[in-house]
Amino acid sequence: MTTDALNPLLDFSGLPRFDAIKPEHVTPAIADLLERCRAVVAQLEADTGAVSWDSFVAPLENTTELLGRAWGIVSHLNNVVDTPELRATYNENQPKVTEFWTALAQNEALFGKYKALRASAGFAALAPARQRIIDNAVRDFRMGGAELPADKKERFAAIQEEHAAVSTRFSENVLDATNDYKLLVADEAELSGVPEDVKQAARAAAEKEGKAGYAFSLHFPSYFPILQFADKRELRETVYRANATKASAEGSMFSEREKWDNTANIVTLLKLRDEEAKLLGYRNFAEVSLVPKMAQSPEQVIAFLEDLAKRARPFAEQDLAELRQFAKDELGLAELAAWDLPYASEKLQERRYAFSAQEVKQYFPEHKVIDGLFRLVQNLFTVTILPDTATTWHKDVRFFRIERHGKLVGQFYLDLYARAGKSGGAWMDDARGRRIDSGGAVQTPVAYLTCNFTEPAVVDGKVQPSLFTHDEVITLFHEFGHGLHHMLTLVDEIGVSGISGVEWDAVELPSQFMENFCWEWEVLEHMTAHAQTGEPLPRALYDKMLAAKNFQSGLQTLRQVEFSLLDMHLHYDYDPNGTQTVQQVIDDVRRQFAVIIPPAFNRFQNAFGHIFAGGYAAGYYSYKWAEVLSADAYAAFEEAKALGGADLTSETGKRFQQEILAVGGSRPALESFTAFRGREPSIDALLRHSGMAA
Repeated sequence: MTTDALNPLLDFSGLPRFDAIKPEHVTPAIADLLERCRAVVAQLEADTGAVSWDSFVAPLENTTELLGRAWGIVSHLNNVVDTPELRATYNENQPKVTEFWTALAQNEALFGKYKALRASAGFAALAPARQRIIDNAVRDFRMGGAELPADKKERFAAIQEEHAAVSTRFSENVLDATNDYKLLVADEAELSGVPEDVKQAARAAAEKEGKAGYAFSLHFPSYFPILQFADKRELRETVYRANATKASAEGSMFSEREKWDNTANIVTLLKLRDEEAKLLGYRNFAEVSLVPKMAQSPEQVIAFLEDLAKRARPFAEQDLAELRQFAKDELGLAELAAWDLPYASEKLQERRYAFSAQEVKQYFPEHKVIDGLFRLVQNLFTVTILPDTATTWHKDVRFFRIERHGKLVGQFYLDLYARAGKSGGAWMDDARGRRIDSGGAVQTPVAYLTCNFTEPAVVDGKVQPSLFTHDEVITLFHEFGHGLHHMLTLVDEIGVSGISGVEWDAVELPSQFMENFCWEWEVLEHMTAHAQTGEPLPRALYDKMLAAKNFQSGLQTLRQVEFSLLDMHLHYDYDPNGTQTVQQVIDDVRRQFAVIIPPAFNRFQNAFGHIFAGGYAAGYYSYKWAEVLSADAYAAFEEAKALGGADLTSETGKRFQQEILAVGGSRPALESFTAFRGREPSIDALLRHSGMAA
């Protein structure tokens, strides 16, 4: 046991000391920080003096920020280097942290002081960012149950604690089910059609386990190429079924499938959310979720999604009809099964556009992609990105700094590869937010950028560069957009700097905005080099990619709308205490809006971490909502380019930085968008970019 003075989780003098942090540090550090926070809260409760920012808000922010940073480190490690010891201490401390935040949100004395501050004569003299923080605090106290009677407060707090525990269990079940699955293919002939680099990675995975043959897992870079390229239909079905049933009782290949079944956890979470909504006086959890968002009501969101579904459906039906005809005529597939869709789609795209995803992948080695991304960001936002030094949680993690005119702006960790013990997907999280510290200095922001790409292969003892699919390049640009939102903020109040305080359905604007550049020739020509020849992406191949950009966009749009609608309906008009099952709700949504109905055994919802463990409950629509904003924002760059080329494009980048990135959550997102675009958003650009314009 270390003393507090030696506990690296209590060292806030610089960057996290990942080389020193151990599971045994967590409990004493969190206990120490909780004690500090409670002492400050007690002091503020007892203070009878006039309420001001400096005497009240600042000391509360100063102490709770440290707790948030330390717990953020623990949560991050739990997501990227999960071990039994770390998981145990995380689960031991999570209820304590949840209990503190819940109690803080229900503290009537603090709530009263925030209301008094907002009503005071000094409120009008505060900077707009501070006013917004106070407004947000008053709202959050109400949503945290501060106005509930004592017995209901107690139940509300119990709901928060149970919800946090069940959400964590949901994530752990998905991770354990993913890590447990192993498919060993002994004969290379079984892998006909699978790209060579994928086979190399699978062979290396088998060798690592002391086995002959090819080992595949349910990490995306491992299993998806089988669905996309494997000629053997039975192999595709095996992998599809395993992925579509993970963390469910349907997952017959999992050794502990019942232990990891998330079906009951989903119902529990929906019941807890519904009960929370009723305690707060709302009809359903969807209304609760939308309080801090741009959208005004669940009905508005559902209408938006159904309108988008109506617009996309003719295109989706055409996409599916073409795919079925091609599969029947060219692939001998009379019936197109779920495990045939990626394979047939890839073959159709190759036939129609005369190129394959695997051919394109050869032009995107990691180092060129990273260089090209950095080059774009530097040109757009007048910054410099440089390698930097910091301790990390894994040998593959890299660290960088962003400077402007030689001055540090922000820093970020880049963790790119999939591995055991790391949650799937891709995300940005903040390690530290921008603020003016107690000494008057600027605390610069730090971000975690996490992906799950294929690690570099070792062939004949030589490390080969990791090759990214174009979809993975888009994912990287997306997460970097989130990172820019966090790191390029110029707001000095931590409650609304970067992504803090930004409405959830607008937070995807910068990330989806950045995706558009992955289709620009001026960007791609600087970020490609063939893995063998070093030649840049040929213009002819780029033109084919561009022609194929909206290949099956109708199907893809309708799929996202389907996910968004079932999320809304589960939290809007589904009674989790009634007789209807979650699966029946999903089936109803699909009957109305989907053109592709998955097999009856599909249990994708059992691994739908976004809404059951990731903060997107009644908020998954945000991707499509924000895509309207991002497409319209990117149209400003298209217009500038058409009018005046590089100079106007650079000026547009400057305005995007000033009006969107720099202001963070210090004003409503609609105001920021309107300040950049000169008008409110329009759906026209999204439909045009998706090839679905009238």
